[in-house]
Amino acid sequence: MIQPQQEVRPQKACSSSGDDEKVRIYFMPNLLTAGNLACGFFALTWIFKYQQGEDFEPIKTAIRMILWAFAFDLFDGRVARWAHKESRFGREFDSLADIVSFGVAPAFLIYRIVLQEFDLGWVIAAIYLVCGGIRLARFNVLSTRPGNSDGREFVGFPIPSAAALVVSVTLFMMWMVGHDRTLGTWGFVLPALMLLLSGLMVSNVRYPTFKYIDWTRARSVATFATVVIGGLLLVRYFQITLALLFIAYLLYGLVRPWVSKRWQREIESDEEDEDDSAEG
Repeated sequence: MIQPQQEVRPQKACSSSGDDEKVRIYFMPNLLTAGNLACGFFALTWIFKYQQGEDFEPIKTAIRMILWAFAFDLFDGRVARWAHKESRFGREFDSLADIVSFGVAPAFLIYRIVLQEFDLGWVIAAIYLVCGGIRLARFNVLSTRPGNSDGREFVGFPIPSAAALVVSVTLFMMWMVGHDRTLGTWGFVLPALMLLLSGLMVSNVRYPTFKYIDWTRARSVATFATVVIGGLLLVRYFQITLALLFIAYLLYGLVRPWVSKRWQREIESDEEDEDDSAEG
C-alpha cells in the first residue's frame, strides 16, 4: 500500500527570537578601540589643515592624535584579556581602526610634509598603506590558528609600532629644525624609513608582543634601573626618547635571534629562569 507523502516543512531558524543575528560586544575594550579610530580621524582632519610652507603646528597635533590612538590600541586588547572579554568582533573592529589610525593617517601625513614634493611620492605612501593592510589581514588569520605562540610574538613588524615610529621620528625632526617650516634634508629619511617598515611589516621577522609581562615579579636591579631611567628621560626629553624607544624595538626584532634565551626572558616574558626561581 502506497503511503501518502508527508508535507515537508522548512525548518525554523535555531533561534526564533533572532538572537543568532545579533552581535553582542564587550563595552570597555571596544570603547577603547573606538577611541583609537576617532583619534585616527581627528589626525586626518588636522593633516588636511596643513599647507606646505606654513607652521608645523597642525602636523604636531595630528602626531599627538596618532600617539593617543597608539595608547588606546595598547590598552584595548589588554583590558579584554584582563577581563576575559576577548571576541572575534573586537579583533575585527581593532583591525579596521588600525588601518585608519596607523595606515592611512601616517601615510597621508608623510605625503603632505615630504612626499608630495616628488612625482612618485604617492607610491611610497601607497606601498606603506598596502603593506600595513596585508600585515593586519595576516595577523587576523594567524590569530585564529592553534599554536600561534600564545600571542607572545608578532610575525612581522606590528603596524601600530610602525606608525608610532614614523610619527615619533617626524616629531624629533621637527624638534631638531626648531622654528623652520621645512624639514630640509632631514625629510629624506622618512621615505626610506617608510619603505623599510613596509618590508618589515610583511616579513617573517618576529617581534615580542610584551603582552604577558608580569610587572609584579622580581627582576634584576639593572632592569629596574633601566625602566626608571627610561621613564625619566621620556618625561624630560620626550621627542628624543620616544623616537629612540621605537627605534630600539625595531632593532631588537632584527637582532633577537642572536640574543640569549635568558636575556629574552628577562626583557619580554613573565616566565622566570630556573635559577631565579631557586633564588626566590
